[in-house]
Amino acid sequence: MDEQARTILQRIIRKIPNKKLETTLRAWDHLSSEQLQSLDYAQPKWLFLENLISRCEENRLSLKDVTKLEMVFHIDNPNQGKWHACQLFQAEDDALSVNFIQFREQFIAHLEEVIRHVSVRTKKLEDGAVWIRIAWGDNFSKPNHLKPTYVVHYLQTPYVFILNLMPKHKSYLYQALVLSTKHVSIKEAHLSSKSLSAIRDILMRQYQQVFPTNQERTLKERNASNPKIEKEHADCAERRHQMACEAFGDGVLPKLETAVYRLETRYRGNSNNTLNDKDELFRGVVKFSSSNLLESFRHCVSAGMAEGPVTPLLSSITQKGRNYFVINDKVTGAASQTPAHKT
Repeated sequence: MDEQARTILQRIIRKIPNKKLETTLRAWDHLSSEQLQSLDYAQPKWLFLENLISRCEENRLSLKDVTKLEMVFHIDNPNQGKWHACQLFQAEDDALSVNFIQFREQFIAHLEEVIRHVSVRTKKLEDGAVWIRIAWGDNFSKPNHLKPTYVVHYLQTPYVFILNLMPKHKSYLYQALVLSTKHVSIKEAHLSSKSLSAIRDILMRQYQQVFPTNQERTLKERNASNPKIEKEHADCAERRHQMACEAFGDGVLPKLETAVYRLETRYRGNSNNTLNDKDELFRGVVKFSSSNLLESFRHCVSAGMAEGPVTPLLSSITQKGRNYFVINDKVTGAASQTPAHKT
């Protein structure tokens, strides 16, 4: 094993809790049953690493084998950094017929065509997710396996989730994704989180939603078996709960940590004129943070700490699948909500 392989192996093993070491190494499937049984998983990590490296060298494992272990770890522990969502647009006629083999071959071919040194590993999971690990090099240097990019794409959907992508590699990755999925373009969805499952569930609507209704029946009536519950329809708390669920969803919500609103607007009076008679913009950033932001918003509305109806600035997080917004002036002077453009 070379020095880079040793470094990656050490970094992975240090992140894995001792109680999960054996399970992870078995999933890796590069050590024999006898070798796995010979390891002492209760040892201090530094000593365990020495013994593990010795077993790897016995099997003549290479850097390629170690990167597979890293991928196994990331699949089991995806929340290792900030994921950014992207969306593919304008699917071609044969986009729905693209299978995993076609996607993998075309994706790798497109990258290798524009970058001389690049290393790509792919794996398709049972839930349909295609995981991609990319170690980037260039025409003069070999791939840097210490700083890989991870990509998750669900075939036959327009959604892509990206981790650790440097700006200089963005155009190469976007082009490969567009061509291999048979789409015309790809754009940032302005949705990010440390939780891959959270942004996936928001964009793919894989959480329990509640839709607005003009009928008087509420959530409590639909879910209750006791007919006496009708007497409680006028209760204010239930109406607040209904309103909160319509805005943010019901049941367990995706775990977002932040929502950012960038202000580019002007102070205005009742006459719609700027208060200082100047066209200077008021600029600022408002950031909401929580371990579970959507749950916090829903609780604030249900508890009456936030007035209803829920402002579109908050409900747009789930309805538009975005947690980064720019708020600027309309032509008429009222504040508007526009897609964010990152620089």
